[in-house]
Amino acid sequence: MDSLSSLPKALAFQFYQRFSHTQNKQQRIPVVFLLLVSLSSLYFLTSKSLDFIWVFAFFAALVICLTLALPNFRSVRIFFSNSYPIHASVTNSNPNHAPHVVWSIGSNPKWEKSGISGYWVKGFSNGDVYEGEFHRGKCSGSGVYHYYMCGKYEGDWVDGKYDGYGVETWAKGSRYRGQYRNGLRHGVGMYKFYTGDVYEGEWSNGQSHGCGVYSSKDGCKYVGEFKWGVKHGFGHYNYRNGDVYAGEYFADKIHGFGVYKFGNGHQYQGSWHEGRRQGFGVYTFRNGEIQSGYWQNGLLDKVGNHAELPGAPSCSNSCKISKVVEEARQASNKAYAVTMVDMKVNTAVAAANRAANAARVAAVKAVQNRTHEGIINNEVLLPGL
Repeated sequence: MDSLSSLPKALAFQFYQRFSHTQNKQQRIPVVFLLLVSLSSLYFLTSKSLDFIWVFAFFAALVICLTLALPNFRSVRIFFSNSYPIHASVTNSNPNHAPHVVWSIGSNPKWEKSGISGYWVKGFSNGDVYEGEFHRGKCSGSGVYHYYMCGKYEGDWVDGKYDGYGVETWAKGSRYRGQYRNGLRHGVGMYKFYTGDVYEGEWSNGQSHGCGVYSSKDGCKYVGEFKWGVKHGFGHYNYRNGDVYAGEYFADKIHGFGVYKFGNGHQYQGSWHEGRRQGFGVYTFRNGEIQSGYWQNGLLDKVGNHAELPGAPSCSNSCKISKVVEEARQASNKAYAVTMVDMKVNTAVAAANRAANAARVAAVKAVQNRTHEGIINNEVLLPGL
């Protein structure tokens, strides 16, 4: 009974603290009157007889139902909505929890509708920060985008995306300098991997595509054609042991016709299939000895020397071998004739460096502007830091 009678006291004291902090007096008077009378009656009745509790509970439930249903009791609903607002940021018990990033570069309609232009600093909920030029709410012009704990981009922007020339630098040490289009590497550029490998050449939609040079840290080097990130077409590869292959590639493997010169002086001219000698070809030793015929899985198939290629015109083996060797030599010549992009790469790298410098200048202006105007963080203009 004592615990039951102490409950209304605690409730009354808690509601009194809430009411004392209510700023709107017009809302406070009717609500305070209603609840104080109810709580005092509850305290009085519980101290006399337990049967009155159920009677009061019935009327309390009736009052709450009327409050939610009738517009005349709107003040009560306003009071509770102001006193106990429901917000995810308020009820979150973990202060270190960061909300999910709901803004991707150039796609936030609220930010775009703001129409802000000029030099600004834009922060994001995941820790990323953009410093530079804006046009109608989008990153446009020159600017620096800092990826939280990952890296940064310095260069040109159009409608919230990388477009033009710029420099990407990542925390592990990788760096790209060159051209962009619609947020992707596109055009000509140089990418240095954190492992020490370097690709210099043409790009399309974020991948190496076209003519280029891939130099490995271990000394290997490929000069030739690429298709969507892999060696494909004509090219020549210099191995670190002195071997050199010149000919056709398919899906990053030696495939087609080509010439392979070994570091010890040996040479193979003929057809290939997925990195192995396959089909007709000629193997010449450094002492002048020659082995020719049909090759299977990298080995000379003596039993199959007389076999004919599927679909090939009928002729002697020597005729077939001569044709294949000629195809291999032509492929080798085409591999060495692949368009060199050294000058294009140098020009693109120089333009990217200039764009990065302009972006740093724009970032400085944006930071200076923040000192006077403020920083835009999560779509809200806050006082300068």
